[in-house]
Amino acid sequence: MKAFKYILATSLIFSLGSCGNFLEVEPRASISDQQTIIDKVSSETAIRGAYDSFRSYYSVNLQSIGYLSGDNIQWTGSQSQVQEFINHSVNAENATISGVWNGIYTTLNRINHVIDKVPAVSDPLLTDALRNQIVGEAYFLRALGYFDLARIWGGVPIITKPTLSPQDNRGIARATQAEVYSQVIADLELAEPLLPATTDRFRATRKTVWALKARYYLYQKNYAKAEEYADKVIADASYKLVKPYNAFFANDARGTEESVFEIFYSINETNSHRGQWQPQQNGGTRQWAPNDAFVALVNDPAIGGTRNTLVAKDNQNRWYGNLYYRSPATDPTFVIRIAELYLIRAEARASLDKPAGAIADLDAVRERAGLAKTTASTKADILLAIENERRIEFALEPHRWFDLVRTERAAAVLNVNDPNKLLLPIPAEQLLTDKALKQNPGY
Repeated sequence: MKAFKYILATSLIFSLGSCGNFLEVEPRASISDQQTIIDKVSSETAIRGAYDSFRSYYSVNLQSIGYLSGDNIQWTGSQSQVQEFINHSVNAENATISGVWNGIYTTLNRINHVIDKVPAVSDPLLTDALRNQIVGEAYFLRALGYFDLARIWGGVPIITKPTLSPQDNRGIARATQAEVYSQVIADLELAEPLLPATTDRFRATRKTVWALKARYYLYQKNYAKAEEYADKVIADASYKLVKPYNAFFANDARGTEESVFEIFYSINETNSHRGQWQPQQNGGTRQWAPNDAFVALVNDPAIGGTRNTLVAKDNQNRWYGNLYYRSPATDPTFVIRIAELYLIRAEARASLDKPAGAIADLDAVRERAGLAKTTASTKADILLAIENERRIEFALEPHRWFDLVRTERAAAVLNVNDPNKLLLPIPAEQLLTDKALKQNPGY
């Protein structure tokens, strides 16, 4: 049984400085937190700690599940556990799924401390507006954490209170996937009125909530609501499809008008994603690389257009992904881009039998990539065109696998005919630690 690591002085958890200063704590472990969040400064430090934890789990492991499980990326390394995602045969002992599970629950515990304690802080320097913002950000991050848990594992334990003792969160059975998604929308509803209606590319605002609501409702096939919330973000002049395509990431760009929500990294808090993609000549390992099928698509002027800047060749004439390239590795991670909102609205409109609007949104993304307008006209053709556009547009971002699962297209596109494989196994170490947890079927 994997031992839990306990932290007795959680003031260290929320200490100032880089995420390297945050002690690691296994998910669903104990934290003694009596006097950590007591004033304005500690409240602000606590929410920064939650963002730091989110930054850690979202950097590599969660993202790799999204694209390694799709059909754009190949694994060139020797670790068989990574190839498991490409083969759609993931074992419960897989270190990547364990890392994501641990990372999300660690993040949720920090968030739960913020939600539990900041409302009761008595400090004249902590204004109501700032208090609301901090708590609203925590609710947003919790919604995003449970959204990721639901789409990866289905039903998981829902924990909304801080962990104070080793036994606090043991014996909690898995909720259903529907119940986890209900927690997501409940947290988003709580976050929205607390957050300011401002634009911030790196922290949650009311607009960030709208964007995640649009994605959430698309997953729920509530197309009217998906269109409604995508509308709200697209209508905001703070966001636009920047041109050319690579303007949102090339030349050390960050926080452009393309970005709705991205994760900030610095010299002190680097993004380890970069090393996985870049070739040896650039100091990387190129263990993840675009496969031949994707290289052909993205380099086809009628399909990839200007998005061929996502790939480049090394000195051995091998293709590599170039979304993460900076040295040192300060590349941002893109969580939500405005292009996603256009394609969410396109899919929602097509599903609602609004072909003209769907085509207009699809063509907006295509035109930015230097492509001609779509020739799709029937509902089925428009939806397929949107699916194909998302494949190229977000090729190196964590969308492809989840797109094919939510649209029930994984069997046709990836030959994943066992429905049990659409969810990943609960990590084996968690099953050993807590007998209340039950494994997903088929594992």
